[in-house]
Amino acid sequence: MKKTVFSVAATVALTGAFATSVSAHESEQYTINKGDTLWSISQQYNVSVDTLKSINNLNSNLIYPNQTLSISSNHSNSSNSSANQSSNASTYTVKSGDTLFAISQKFNISVDQLMAWNNLSSTLIYPGDQFKVDGQAVKAKAPAPSTSTTSSSSQSQSSASEASSNTSSAEHASTKQGTSNDVIKEFTAEATAYTAYCTGCSGVTATGIDLKANPNQKVIAVDPNVIPLGSKVYVEGYGVAIAGDTGGAINGNRIDVFMADRNDALDFGRKSVKVQVLAQ
Repeated sequence: MKKTVFSVAATVALTGAFATSVSAHESEQYTINKGDTLWSISQQYNVSVDTLKSINNLNSNLIYPNQTLSISSNHSNSSNSSANQSSNASTYTVKSGDTLFAISQKFNISVDQLMAWNNLSSTLIYPGDQFKVDGQAVKAKAPAPSTSTTSSSSQSQSSASEASSNTSSAEHASTKQGTSNDVIKEFTAEATAYTAYCTGCSGVTATGIDLKANPNQKVIAVDPNVIPLGSKVYVEGYGVAIAGDTGGAINGNRIDVFMADRNDALDFGRKSVKVQVLAQ
């Protein structure tokens, strides 16, 4: 998306993937436009990034304008059929690699709706979680039976209370930063901030997130060669976000965090922050 970066001059590339003609899909060939990423192309044709890389013998996510990629029509048709079947469901079970954004796109709903219907306070999700995707109630999961035994009922109740308190604390901490079990990569990055409300800004990110329609969504612009688009990322002082945007000046260990309020973006300035790429 086009945006203004405060305290640093940065121009965000517009995604041109969706302007591609239908004939490119029919011929199973796609010519890369300026601003395209493997992730945006994979979303357009309902194939995975790994499939695109495999079909085209790519060793990295780096692509160039006017480069031609082959698209697997068989895989695309299969994915379309699967997506259509999924859209008829009222619940969805999270799989490895899923993000709230990817699930929302599959069921044609917004991330805010998905979070509201499932009482989510962060974008952190785990394989096996079951989400309602049509606004209807989902039956609560039965609590796991306790396997511990004690010599008295009072000791049992005390232990259960302590375990509940510890679990709550752990869950709260996970919304702030990842643990050693879910951190894929950790590094220090130079961070700036941007807003969708500026002259000429579309408010739509490179991955299709409408920031004006979802002002509370935590999104960061990244270099896809450092942080793959669609990744869950913890940013020190910002929280858990989706790597959902790119920028002309966002290269290497650089990130740009989205803030709905212009004054907040100005106050953020430029700083060094700890960044953790989290397991999906």
